[in-house]
Amino acid sequence: MSVLIRGSVHGVGSAQAAVFVQDGRIGWVGTGEPPQPADLELLARPGELIAPGFIDLQVNGFGSHDAAAGPDAISAISRLLPAYGVTAFLPTAISRPLPEARAFVEAVRHAPSPGARVLGAHLEGPFLSPSFRGAHEARSLQNPTPARVDEVLACQPRMMTLAPELPGALEAIAALHRAGVVVAAGHSGADYDQGLGAIEAGVRFGTHLYNAMREFHHRRPGLVAALLMDPRITVGIIADGEHLHDATCEQILQLKAPGHVALTTDQTAAAGAPAGRYRLGGQDVVSDGRAVRLEDGTLAGSAATMDELVRRMAQLPGMSLERAVSMASTSPAAVLGETDIGELRAGTRADIVILDGEHRVRLTMVGGRVVFER
Repeated sequence: MSVLIRGSVHGVGSAQAAVFVQDGRIGWVGTGEPPQPADLELLARPGELIAPGFIDLQVNGFGSHDAAAGPDAISAISRLLPAYGVTAFLPTAISRPLPEARAFVEAVRHAPSPGARVLGAHLEGPFLSPSFRGAHEARSLQNPTPARVDEVLACQPRMMTLAPELPGALEAIAALHRAGVVVAAGHSGADYDQGLGAIEAGVRFGTHLYNAMREFHHRRPGLVAALLMDPRITVGIIADGEHLHDATCEQILQLKAPGHVALTTDQTAAAGAPAGRYRLGGQDVVSDGRAVRLEDGTLAGSAATMDELVRRMAQLPGMSLERAVSMASTSPAAVLGETDIGELRAGTRADIVILDGEHRVRLTMVGGRVVFER
């Protein structure tokens, strides 16, 4: 069945535009009439925006489900995320012993995707700095020896976050990059030169910029400056008002070129759920409904949703809803090298969200199928 969605379309710049969907893909985007009539027409309301579906690179859990629990939990997360505009995501595991990390990657590979697409596993660790571990357990952290890197390469995660200053890290980055793994820098005390070396070796993403990284200093700018200044790098930001001040988000947007800032939630099982106690990769965490912390007060992921981050970013000075949407869709798709999602253009998968006048999700479509509507 073919569907024509009429209204204001992201990237078109006209309130009289439309998206034509057929067989799960976008067949045409533009103004006027499509090349052929549609079986069904949907009309976006005044003030609404037809936008590409959101892509989240860091989902530890959602709706009381911890991704580390296995395929059933990941499938449940997939089913829930479209209500918040997310049409594709990377289930993420924090540092665990490598056999558990490998089992997690396999679980992600075999998890059904009844809602949002599962794009592969993100391993956040265990090759992280003990001094910048955040909520990661110290006993799970390891240096990236060749044998351990071979273990990771054997299971092929989609993304891996590591600390570039660790012994053997540059060799690990190069090996992972050659194998097609997206390598991210994070949980790191790397200095500026070490950051530049990591980028040369193959790092292409900065995991939750500023958080769990050495503080920026005017004489010792560190990894933060390397990630911000290099045009090859896209940085992930958790713009929930807890992990980053709004002024810090503004600074990042002024320093990084359009398309090189990606919104990421770093969601835990507490996201989309009431305040209370939850699990994060085998640990207990506590949510007050806004922030998620360990018992000692350490931030441990977020309770934010992607549509919430889009709304917050759209309100910043000099920002627009269109750019905020791109940060949640086009930018993360580019990080993964995905050319089939993240944009509304002919030939791509019909992963579409309609945002109402308050920038809240009214309808979400994955592969041309409506998976959420209110």
